[in-house]
Amino acid sequence: MGTIELDRLTKVYADGTRAVDELDLDVADGEFVVFVGPSGCGKTSALRMIAGLEDITAGEVRVAGEVVNGLPPRARDMAMIFQNYALYPHMNVFENMAFGLKMRGIDRGEIKRRVDGAAKVLGLSDVLKKRPRHLSGGQRQRVAMGRAIVREPVAFLMDEPLSNLDAKLRVQMRAEIARIQRDLGVTTIYVTHDQSEAMTLGDRVCVLRGGLLQQVDRPQVLYDRPANLFVAGFIGSPAMNLVEAELVAKEGGLAVRFGPHELAVVGEGAAARPALHAYTGRKIALGIRPEDLDDAPAAEESRLDVTVDIREDMGAEVYLHFAIDAPPVTTAEVRDVLGEEALAAADEQTHHHGSPFIARVNRGTGAREGGPVQLAVNTRLLHFFDLETGAGIS
Repeated sequence: MGTIELDRLTKVYADGTRAVDELDLDVADGEFVVFVGPSGCGKTSALRMIAGLEDITAGEVRVAGEVVNGLPPRARDMAMIFQNYALYPHMNVFENMAFGLKMRGIDRGEIKRRVDGAAKVLGLSDVLKKRPRHLSGGQRQRVAMGRAIVREPVAFLMDEPLSNLDAKLRVQMRAEIARIQRDLGVTTIYVTHDQSEAMTLGDRVCVLRGGLLQQVDRPQVLYDRPANLFVAGFIGSPAMNLVEAELVAKEGGLAVRFGPHELAVVGEGAAARPALHAYTGRKIALGIRPEDLDDAPAAEESRLDVTVDIREDMGAEVYLHFAIDAPPVTTAEVRDVLGEEALAAADEQTHHHGSPFIARVNRGTGAREGGPVQLAVNTRLLHFFDLETGAGIS
């Protein structure tokens, strides 16, 4: 059984930095779990503690129900794949993949069976006699994966394995990793700073910030129901639009006002969030995803009348940048996601007045830079957050 349990796993470095703070997580046998977050959030420290490469300050790591805190890395039966391939340049592909098995005294026939089988799965059968310098970046990464696969470990631990590849090859290798993990059914924990990578790979995704687990769930749940402002800002590309707003009672229901705009909170939006009524008359953070804005039909009531600042033609779609005349959300969570430089740039973009917004619209839009546009808002998919705590309002 490849179950991995983390019980209040904690890492505090000698300088007092608390890299991981009481992380609780159960990873099921065969599950693909992704740790994601910005630099310094604790994701790699957590992975290295699971692997045995980092001392555990407090808490437990259990593999198949057994506490492994005191076991050295090789005794934990896990295979780690790093961002640098760490291939032996003087060995060919077969020898690189077989090296770990040879050191463990595995029979030659068994080594050949495992290496040939992994090479077939990875599409490396034709390059087994080549040395690393004759391989592409993608092939080298496959060899590194093959070296892990032949061990037939209880779990794969992957630390940003695609970060050295170009964008196009990353997408291709992402699909390869997903296919291989699915076919092998090996428990996998994968670390990345790329939220797109996390969302496409993971059965579940763990979002970390400052050593603390913010939310763990299926990718679609993170996208649809972010637990707080940090998750809301981190998950999704382009990022969720956030603006300070006021929740008001109107005609027996609720509406949200920000600057000159007002949107009714209708149907599922209100019914699915019973706690929202307690915020009537209060300031909140309103979130609208760029893809929940589109060109408005003439009769559309839930719309924003704005002036386009920048139009980005992306081919299949168009990004419209504009400013909303309402205060931006600049809480600590948002600052952690965007960074001070990005917030300063956004402030410049809106001429120090208002909040920057992006709409992700159909490529047939007639919107032009400097011109007015009416954008329909899918009010059933609005997001609401407590400005003081950053928590999602549900």
